[in-house]
Amino acid sequence: MRAVLPRLPAHEGAPAPTSSPLPPVVGPSSGGVSPVVSFDSPQLYVNRELSWLEFNARVLAEAEDPGVPLFERIKFLAIVATNLDEFFMVRVAGLKQQISGDVDEVPLDGMATKDQLAAVSARAHALVDAHTRCWSEQLVPALAAVGVRLVKPADLAPEDQTALDATFVSDIFPVLTPIAIDPGHPFPHLRNKSLNLGVMFARDNDVSNSGFGVVQVPSMLPRVWPVRMAGARLAFVLLEDIIARHVGHIFPMMKLRGTYVFRVTRNWDLEIDEEEAEDLLQTIQQELRRRERGNAVRLEISGEAHHRSVLRLCRALKLEAGEDVYTVGGPLQISDIARAVADAGKRELRDEAFSPQNVPPLRDADDIFAVLRDRDVLLYHPYESFDAVVEFISRAADDPNVLAIKQTLYRTNADSPIIKALVRAAENGKQVTAIVELKARFDEESNIAFSRMLEQAGVHVVYGLLGLKTHAKAALIVRREKDKLRRYVHLGTGNYNGQTARLYTDLSLLTARPEIGEDATALFNLLTGYSAPPAWKSLIVAPLGLHEAVLGLIAREAEHARAGRPSGIVAKLNAIVDRDVIRALYAADRAGVPITLLVRGVCCLRPGLPGVSEHIQVRAVVDRYLEHSRITWFRNGGQDEVFVSSADWMPRNFHRRVEVMVPITDPALRERLIHEILGTHRADNVKSWQLGPAGTYSRVVPAPGEPLLRSQARFMEIARERVREADAHHRVSTRLPFVQANPSSSDVEAGRRKRERAAARRRSRAT
Repeated sequence: MRAVLPRLPAHEGAPAPTSSPLPPVVGPSSGGVSPVVSFDSPQLYVNRELSWLEFNARVLAEAEDPGVPLFERIKFLAIVATNLDEFFMVRVAGLKQQISGDVDEVPLDGMATKDQLAAVSARAHALVDAHTRCWSEQLVPALAAVGVRLVKPADLAPEDQTALDATFVSDIFPVLTPIAIDPGHPFPHLRNKSLNLGVMFARDNDVSNSGFGVVQVPSMLPRVWPVRMAGARLAFVLLEDIIARHVGHIFPMMKLRGTYVFRVTRNWDLEIDEEEAEDLLQTIQQELRRRERGNAVRLEISGEAHHRSVLRLCRALKLEAGEDVYTVGGPLQISDIARAVADAGKRELRDEAFSPQNVPPLRDADDIFAVLRDRDVLLYHPYESFDAVVEFISRAADDPNVLAIKQTLYRTNADSPIIKALVRAAENGKQVTAIVELKARFDEESNIAFSRMLEQAGVHVVYGLLGLKTHAKAALIVRREKDKLRRYVHLGTGNYNGQTARLYTDLSLLTARPEIGEDATALFNLLTGYSAPPAWKSLIVAPLGLHEAVLGLIAREAEHARAGRPSGIVAKLNAIVDRDVIRALYAADRAGVPITLLVRGVCCLRPGLPGVSEHIQVRAVVDRYLEHSRITWFRNGGQDEVFVSSADWMPRNFHRRVEVMVPITDPALRERLIHEILGTHRADNVKSWQLGPAGTYSRVVPAPGEPLLRSQARFMEIARERVREADAHHRVSTRLPFVQANPSSSDVEAGRRKRERAAARRRSRAT
């Protein structure tokens, strides 16, 4: 039987939100009073799918920007293509399922499902066309100018063509399985996102009697093949072009009419009835195998394909010839090329090198637990190194005084030092519990693999609550100290993944506050035993009250504004989709609350609407790191409240996931979040975009004479400054008599060696 989790009241001190519909809005305008507007009006909301495509357009703008280093532009172009893959595999597939299931889920903007698909297709086609132009008209010439060229086999010198032909015969041809499509050879199943060569030929020398063949491009062979070419530092050909060169050898009895490359995208979502699954891990494994046969949702074509051949593909894949077909004027799966180019050297063609900084107070700490007993620590990744979090878990694994480690794992890297530390802790006899989210989209297989590794080591592995994804990022360490137990906690906005911690901006809070430790214990008891506490002391948890708390906090700001007290909301998030939250923000705007929303991706709220959202500003930063941290600041009548969270303001985060929002109570950390982090983001006028009431974005343009501020570059400077100041303070302190009397050179050297040993320990544990 599925456990029913109790719902908790809104955040303490905030007025409880009403569940009744909000009243109509009568908004002032320059000409008098505006018409009555209902917050339920579809015109007040941006379509979620189209908003997501606009985020991808902002990423594409980085690829188009000549001020961005060349190799970074290629990286952004690859990100656009990868993002579109995921969008079609999940979002477009979901819309198509609604139609096939005769279900029409009406979104906030009221657009019917068929209309959404048509609008998505139109916008996505425009993005693909812009993507093609960026590659062929901007990046290909720019690469050639620095000696990097993507060529066809026919462009090579005769002796190099001969060598490539020999390579085809020996290393490629034996792997190929050509299929001629006819009544005896039905259309083959094509794997999701696999590359295929479509071969057009005529039978019996009759071009009207067209035939068709398919050669699947082997995924186990390199896609990019380096070749020699005069005048180029790096030249390469693509595997599909090598195969196309030898189509006559592959189909020797056919009269060829041409070739092209195509790629199929399939529905990639899992459909799992958790309540009926006796073994969730086994059920997900079976579903992963079935997923390869998901319905096709998109067909991409590169090259000149005859219309009749495309129609044949569409019939076989059950796709619409116009809406679902995307013609790409360049190579498909451009991420392969981006990786090849990354090996081309040329440091000046990349972003400035930056290494995450090991910052005080944890940098020189021999005892990380002693530091946390004294103070909370806030880290801003990737500017401040994630190694401190790895060290936190690693120290606990080896510390004989640590009795238990409990941790959530949503996504992590395959060779994670944190997984190794948990294994080591279990082998050391500690009580280790891992809450592994098997349903983390696109990471299901890797999560199954390390779940088994953990179980074999003696870790107690739990897969969370039925019907809910465990998205919270939490670790709890229980340690014996002087005949009592003390709890140490890490709470983050990002995953326990050392690779993405260098690419995404996220926050980590490390603390030994008793109230947070008690709540962390209650959280893990909830995840392992359905045991929710009667009340939370500090944490706000979804689905047990986070939604109500956010609505209450917004409503409280409106009350402050109406009473003439200081009010304001600044929220940095990845997405705002929830209807109730948007309505509450509109109501707060009506009360006069100034609101700034820093939303990286989807935003269904329309700012700047007269009488509805006049005081709301929506900004988005797109730069070298993916903005991923979640911070909210409420003025609260002058008594500032600041929270960090694993959750965005979306229905799934509030109702279908286990999430955690934690208040930052340390005054210094609260000030840092308000002024240094949120303040810098709000001031960005180099990489920032602004959302207009029509649902479109425009670049923020600095005012005349306004100094330029690029937030991510500034955060790198701040991290370096923090390390330099700490080094300078250490050099001075070793000379001050009240710190150490008459320090000798050997004392200074001993201190230096001590710091080096601490750094070496961190590195060895990380590997």
